[in-house]
Amino acid sequence: MSQKFTLTVNGKAHTIEADPDMPLLYALRDDIGLNNPKFGCGLAQCGACTVHLDGQPTRSCVTPLSAVGKAKITTLAGLGTPSSPHPLQTAYIEEQVPQCGYCINGWIMTAAAFLGKKKKPSDAEIRDALSGLKCRCGTHMGIVRAVKRAAEMMG
Repeated sequence: MSQKFTLTVNGKAHTIEADPDMPLLYALRDDIGLNNPKFGCGLAQCGACTVHLDGQPTRSCVTPLSAVGKAKITTLAGLGTPSSPHPLQTAYIEEQVPQCGYCINGWIMTAAAFLGKKKKPSDAEIRDALSGLKCRCGTHMGIVRAVKRAAEMMG
């Protein structure tokens, strides 16, 4: 049975009607029209669907709408803008990390939450924080360099 949900995504309220068990990912992509969180595995194992719920990285493919409540949702599009990108977005470009780009959403969203808590991480801490994510292109070393660069940019 459908219910109305008001989701605050990237600072804007969106009201949708959906099944409470529907994954947040589907609402973001299909109802709101965002394409940054991706469907990867559907099992919360790859991270391509990661968004922030009140600043916490969350796998939206397994998060039912009923669990979102009043949490503020931030997607990759909400981290920065083309004219004022988030330091991680800048660092990814400077380090030339993207290859296919499919997984970037999960890596950046997870790293952004991590850097919000840890200002000067070591390489080992970065690798540990990102350990649950998958990249089939093998850009893992570039990703670590980009996160390290972003941490330096953030002070």
